[in-house]
This record gives sequence, structure tokens and C-alpha cells, in this order.
Amino acid sequence: MNVLAVGCHPDDLEIACGGTLAKYVDQGADVYMCHAANGNMGHVEILPEPLAKLRAVESECAGEVLGVKKVFNLDIGDILVNRFDYEAVDALADVVRFVKPDVIITHNDMDYMQDHIETSRLVFNSSFIATLAHKSVKYAAFNEFVPIYFMDTLAGVDFIPTHYVDVTKQIDRKLQALACHESQIKWMMEHDGIDFLDMVRTCSRYRGYQCGVTYAEGYRPCTVYPRMTTKQLLP
Repeated sequence: MNVLAVGCHPDDLEIACGGTLAKYVDQGADVYMCHAANGNMGHVEILPEPLAKLRAVESECAGEVLGVKKVFNLDIGDILVNRFDYEAVDALADVVRFVKPDVIITHNDMDYMQDHIETSRLVFNSSFIATLAHKSVKYAAFNEFVPIYFMDTLAGVDFIPTHYVDVTKQIDRKLQALACHESQIKWMMEHDGIDFLDMVRTCSRYRGYQCGVTYAEGYRPCTVYPRMTTKQLLP
């Protein structure tokens, strides 16, 4: 399988689907990660430009821990992700054409901040435009309407999974990948008093309780024509 996971900020994928991506890799899939925003506003002391560079390095580190083939970065500034930014749509469409994914994982279409919602819609729009023969930018059109799975929201708020992935064997790797985002983990502890690694572990434990395993990640499919399939696409 080819798997494409598209998150908004560096660390969003590790939080919500890092265990699933590691499990795909363990099962022999080629996994690709893509960040829409560069995370340049994610600190109160580090200025945006150096922070964006730092977070790009952190995301590459996390990708190595998970074992993914490549980490893409659309390099959009925080709070600027926009489904109607056609340059961004074309860029992400070319990522889809390059990866030729069997499945795409991205943010829920309702979430706690605009960037996440816009990334979800950007994925929806770009994966459709990737099929258009006369809209290709760098690669030939990919003639598949790729199934999309929405990943969990932060702390699982207002998200009811319909599908679960057992990530018990991958939980330590998931947290190790998340720990690569030191600029965020350290800042949240110092600034907000939040042990984010413990929070993410606890959320995975909660989803595990729901489906009868130790640790799990939750999903729901995008159920519009023609995105549904009879195939079992989650690992």
C-alpha cells in the first residue's frame, strides 16, 4: 500500500495517527507524511522564521522514527491555510500524484481551529483535482478517487470514531516521534504546565478502552461519493 497522511502543523500527525503510520510501516506499506503549515507561530519566544526552520527539522526527525518514506512540507504560514489558495491546492495535488495513495488520512472536517479545518478541505479538494488530466502541475493525473479517513481531534473532543487501529505495539514509537518536536513539548510544559506526551498517551489509552485493546487510535471515513470502498484500508 501507499499511504499519505496530511496534517496541518508539524506534530499533528504524530499526535493523532503516529501509531497507525508506524503500524503501516511495520506491515510493509510505503508511508508519506505532509504538513500544510510550517508551525511558525507555535511559540511565544522563538520568532516565526527560525521556528519554521526548527520545526521542519523536527518533523524530519519524527518521520525517521516512524519509518516513513518522505516528509513533505507545503510551508504555509500558520493561520494562513486556505482551501481556496489554489497554489496550495495544486502543490498538494502534486503530492497526491507523486504518492499515488491507496488511502489518505487527515484532520476531521470539524475541529477546534481554522487551520485544521482548512487542511481537511484542502486535502478533499486537492485529491479530487489530482485526477484532472488538464490540471497537472508536475506529474501525470492520478485517476483514483482516494478514500479519506479523518483522524481523531485533540483530546478526542466531539469526535466519535467508527474505526479503531490497535497501536499497542507502536505506542512507544508514536511517543518517541512526538518527542522529536521538542520546541512544542518543552514549550507546553514550561508555558502551560501540560505534559503533552502523557496527554497523548492517555488519549490513546482511552481509545483503547473503547475497542478492547491497550492503546488505539480512532478514525471515521469520509462518506461521500465516490470515496467509499469495500477494502479494509486501515492496518
